[in-house]
Amino acid sequence: MQITDKVFVVTGGGNGMGREVALQLIQRGARVAAVDLNEAGLAETAALAKGGDRLTTHALNVSDRKAVLALPAAVIAAHGQVDGLFNVAGIIQPFVKIVELDFDVIERVMNVNFWGVVNLSKAFLPHLMARPESGLLNVSSMGGFLPVPGQAAYGASKAAVKLFTEALFAESQGTSLSVGVVFPGGVGTNITANSGVDTSRMEAASAGAKPRKTTTPPDAARQIIEAMEKGAYRTLIGGDARFMDRLARLSPRRATLLIATQMKELLG
Repeated sequence: MQITDKVFVVTGGGNGMGREVALQLIQRGARVAAVDLNEAGLAETAALAKGGDRLTTHALNVSDRKAVLALPAAVIAAHGQVDGLFNVAGIIQPFVKIVELDFDVIERVMNVNFWGVVNLSKAFLPHLMARPESGLLNVSSMGGFLPVPGQAAYGASKAAVKLFTEALFAESQGTSLSVGVVFPGGVGTNITANSGVDTSRMEAASAGAKPRKTTTPPDAARQIIEAMEKGAYRTLIGGDARFMDRLARLSPRRATLLIATQMKELLG
């Protein structure tokens, strides 16, 4: 779909990939409603965008269904319409095994990563499907198709996003709505801090190791926007995601054990 002069809602717009998606959409002549829990982060995004009234910011928790259901009216009042939704917001869990993982942490991760996507999708679907051309893109993760020890709840939430999006794609055939899912590998964002995760254990375990190559947030955002533009069904971001996707298809057990070996020192 065309990007210029269209109106897009972007969750996670206060930092990381979501911020970069919002900034690049503005640069390409779109109008954007940036959504995030962090008001200061949204203010920084607005300052960087310099988009005038083409960018509005909306501070809310994507897991707060009541607040989310009120969002379409606010976006339409500001921009007149909604043509696309990018569900980018997400958090990770502490790097611990399932046996050590508290129920409230699991629920928080599922509420933000899965229910946040469901809430936004349900809120905006009627408006998107009323447009002559529209798009909905949900960000899953490499962890959504490959189990990562120490990130079981995160992976489960992203796997749920994957299947939810694929079902929505199937249900949207014959309509004006294009639906796609994105699977980033390692992206150089500050998701650990934004998720409130203590990284000291991880940093100690990786001390002296060769830095892992990651995709930059601007590059990831560019690929996410291109996926919306092309109406792509499935997009893998990063060489790590593409390699592990192939390996997981050819030999799921081997792929699982490979990741388990890489995570063994971190988890103890």
